[in-house]
Amino acid sequence: MKRITETASAFVREMLKSFKILRRNTMGFIGFIIVALVIFLSFVGPLIWPAETSANVSEINQGVSLKHPLGTDFQGQDNWIKVVNGGRDIVMIAFITGITATAIAIVVGSTSAFLGGKADDFLMGLVNIWLTIPKFPLLAVLATVLKLNDVVTLSLLMALLDWPGLARQVRSQVLSLKRRDYVEAATMLNLGTPNIIFKELLPNMMSFIAIATINAMTAAIYQQTGLVFLGIVPYSSANWGVMISAAERRGVLYNSQAIWSIIAPMGAIVIFQLGLVSFARSLDEIFNPRLRTSV
Repeated sequence: MKRITETASAFVREMLKSFKILRRNTMGFIGFIIVALVIFLSFVGPLIWPAETSANVSEINQGVSLKHPLGTDFQGQDNWIKVVNGGRDIVMIAFITGITATAIAIVVGSTSAFLGGKADDFLMGLVNIWLTIPKFPLLAVLATVLKLNDVVTLSLLMALLDWPGLARQVRSQVLSLKRRDYVEAATMLNLGTPNIIFKELLPNMMSFIAIATINAMTAAIYQQTGLVFLGIVPYSSANWGVMISAAERRGVLYNSQAIWSIIAPMGAIVIFQLGLVSFARSLDEIFNPRLRTSV
């Protein structure tokens, strides 16, 4: 029990230290607030503003007002409510794809760099071949063949196509770190490849890994939105991509009042992306051991 309490106390202290470091970077802190707010609204917001299940013909394509802060769509439904209820899929796809793609890249890139020799040649040859494949066209083709009706399947498919470029970056990072004294000492002590990679190398790459994960998340958002906009991936829930596609097909670009039906979901995507990119600016400080000791 004492050991659990000490571990929990140490975790709380590290979290408070990370928060103090985060507050020193204004843009990073703003990005963190935006991301946290988007996640909160996407998962808790539907409980406060439940989705509308019927059309309201008397309020079709209305502009911005106090009653409808983001206007209404072609069914008379409130765009703010649709944005709140449509964020969950986007957020889940971003996180699942980003984390999965980064995990694959870490395993392949670090193993290739650390083992070297024929293993390095084989793995990098595989990566080079994978990089020649046009990702989005292949993703569009696969989406027409496979059933991508759920978030997890689509996320895993995108992650399988997104990891090669990051794997090369991880390999470069590991090649520079493996010559450090502490890594050479661990190698001489024969601590084992997995132990050296996950306990010696990766902790010193955490800032790079965190930023790479966010970059993969932003790419996943664009890919998913593009597939839905083109009508390749069917979706039962009205996420932001579905809102853009439906609005465009209803000709909102030719109606000045209805334009909010497409501005609202596009604005949500831009704000979420901006929050992620801004938050990434502070991650290097959070994971930098020298900066952490100064707090």
